Formats: sequence, C-alpha cells, structure tokens
Amino acid sequence: MAHIFVDESGQFTKHDHCQYFIIGSFTVGDPRRTEKRFRSWCKTRFPKKMRLQSEIKFSQTNIDDKLRIKTVKFISDLDVRIRYYFLLRQNIPNGYWKKRRLQSGILYTEIIGELLESYLPASDEEIRVFCDQRKLLGVSKKDFQDIVTAKLLSKLPAKSICTVNMVDSSQDPNIQIADWITGSIARYLEGKKLGKELFEILKNNIIGEGYELFKDQQ
Repeated sequence: MAHIFVDESGQFTKHDHCQYFIIGSFTVGDPRRTEKRFRSWCKTRFPKKMRLQSEIKFSQTNIDDKLRIKTVKFISDLDVRIRYYFLLRQNIPNGYWKKRRLQSGILYTEIIGELLESYLPASDEEIRVFCDQRKLLGVSKKDFQDIVTAKLLSKLPAKSICTVNMVDSSQDPNIQIADWITGSIARYLEGKKLGKELFEILKNNIIGEGYELFKDQQ
C-alpha cells in the first residue's frame, strides 16, 4: 500500500511577495513511524511555549534558523521520498479565468492530479492520498476527491484501490511534514534566506526534479 501526503505553499492570486505556487508531496514506507517521530520531535525540540500547539508550521516567524534547519534535517532522515510541482503565478493560462475571476478550485484539482500521476505506474494495489484541507472555489470536496480518484484509477491496473482524502493538518503530523517540505522548497524557489541550505538538505530525498507547470506560457 502506498501513502502519499500533499501540501501547498503560496497563493494563486493574492498580491503578496511570493511569485510561485508550489505543491509538495512525499511517500514513506511506514507513515505511522513518521507520524510518531515527528510528533515526538515537536514535543521535545521546540520551545516549551510551542509544544502544546496542535501544529507547528514551517512559516511561523518565531522559529529560529538553527531549529528550522535541524527540523528539516530530521525530516530528511525519515527516508521520505519527495516529488513537487510548481508554477509561476503570472503563467496561469487564460482558460482558468472566468469573468476576471480565477477558477482556483478547478486549477488546484488539476495540479494535484498532475502531481499524483507522476507517482504512476505503481506496483501497489492500493494508494491512499492525503491532502491538506482547503476551500476550493467552484469545486466541492466530493467533486475534488472523485475527479482525482478517477484520474488515478484510469492509469492503475484493474481492481486497484485508490482513495483521496482532505484532512485537517492540525490532526495529521504527516501533513505537517509535507508543510515543512513544501515550505523549504518555496524558500529555495523564491530565493529567500536559508532556501539553498534547506534545499540541499532535502536534495537526496527528491525523486527526479521539480516540474514547472505552464512553463510555455512565459
């Protein structure tokens, strides 16, 4: 059985300092092991005032650089296998806009489907996907799950089982790990402080290279 955990960094249209939207993901041999170890790390290595939080996000500003680097190194040692897709926000095709409004739910659904297809073909008879829950403009949660599931099943052997779930990251340490991975990659792509160092730590865990969507729109 394959378990895939997915999270994102950035916004599609929000006018902020970020140029990219990144979808990061990972698989691991034993998700229960990574869950337990990451939960233990957060409860023992972070400052006492943070340990009671249900979730410690990569983007929190009150984490010092040394601890941020140590945490990413800890994640890399968990033997996670990473894949990521990204896009420049300015390259989003016109076809995703309707009356000057971005159909963000449709775009997000298609990006997730593209990323997950990169895991195929797979020898596993069952694939379970876990995405951080988010509001999808124009697409219901059920439609998102059905569309992505159908996309994967169409390329899997007959009788394969595939489930796609949207979960609360505060309740799922593996999604929190995906947040740290994606946040590190975002730092690298955006050319921000620690970006090169964090990416270097994760480099050997990354399968292939990050894939840029809509690159031909430039």
